[in-house]
Amino acid sequence: MYPCINEAFTFGSKKTPVLSISIITVAYNSAETIGDTLESVRQQTYPCVEHIVVDGASTDGTPDIARTFEHVARVVSEPDCGAYDAMNKGIALASGDVIGLLNADDAYVSPEALAWVAQTLQQTGADACYADLQYVRRDQPDRIVRHWHSGPFRPARFRWGWMPPHPTFFTYKKYYNALGAYDTRLRLSADYELMLRFLYKYRLTAAYLPRVLVRMRTGGMSNASLRQRWRANQEDRLAWQMNNLAPGPLTLWLKPLRKIPQFWPALMQWEVGSGK
Repeated sequence: MYPCINEAFTFGSKKTPVLSISIITVAYNSAETIGDTLESVRQQTYPCVEHIVVDGASTDGTPDIARTFEHVARVVSEPDCGAYDAMNKGIALASGDVIGLLNADDAYVSPEALAWVAQTLQQTGADACYADLQYVRRDQPDRIVRHWHSGPFRPARFRWGWMPPHPTFFTYKKYYNALGAYDTRLRLSADYELMLRFLYKYRLTAAYLPRVLVRMRTGGMSNASLRQRWRANQEDRLAWQMNNLAPGPLTLWLKPLRKIPQFWPALMQWEVGSGK
């Protein structure tokens, strides 16, 4: 898929100049799941995709699996200082106009996913875009356990505990160059801090793509346990302070509480399936 050989891509009946998209996948001992991630990128119909895998010196054969996928432009395997450090390495290596992050537990829901992203960015002229996300069971990736409906973007929604799902967030590399990448002082909430910085502090415009774009297996860094969730909440507070911003009086309470309705569709699905 990379380098680009097409100068235009057809959306419906309209040809549009191609944006090159770099997808960065960070991994550590992810042999069990990374194949699904890589395959979901390999299947993309969009003609200009660069896929970079940054591995933290795995011992389970993860980089060897990545190297078997011919579409992967580059595999880096070396010790790092955590997932956000690995993301920053990938951003530095990326040559695409637009950057997206797809971790080794995630997969795009459709071969058209990146075409949707390019179409949204080009048709709206926005600086960034994001979409909806579904969490699925780690051992049953077709079983949805949580549906994250993002909704339209307004900067003020950050003060009400809102954030876009990080794996669905795409923006131009030029903004990483201008505004900085992930702050590795944060171990769990650097993605929140970066989107707060880009979208709220510096007011980049963002377009909402009203589709499920990514399915994520459960077990992410900030959701692994109550202790991790508490630490992430403290880092969320730091994210505002680091940007010389003041959250609203309820911001840090509402951010975790907003997740509760995301479980309702899965619970309804379970009730129907169980006959209750």
